[in-house]
Amino acid sequence: MDALIEKLKGEIIQQLNLEEMTTADIDTDAPLFMEGLGLDSIDALELIVLLERNYGIKLEDPKAGKDVFHSVRTMAEYIQSRQEA
Repeated sequence: MDALIEKLKGEIIQQLNLEEMTTADIDTDAPLFMEGLGLDSIDALELIVLLERNYGIKLEDPKAGKDVFHSVRTMAEYIQSRQEA
């Protein structure tokens, strides 16, 4: 799981053009939206694209996005659960 989390942090930095950040700057358990990374709804769409393009995962229920995109860890758990299914 740790390798997936680190990979995901790098992909988030690249997808959202956060060049000034490193993977060490992103707290695995911090919220991605509001007080954490401070992402917005446009960024959420970019994260959905990232899941589809990099992992072949489509977010079927838009309401689930709030839970899936809570933190890098919740994203990694979601990816891992879909790859095991």
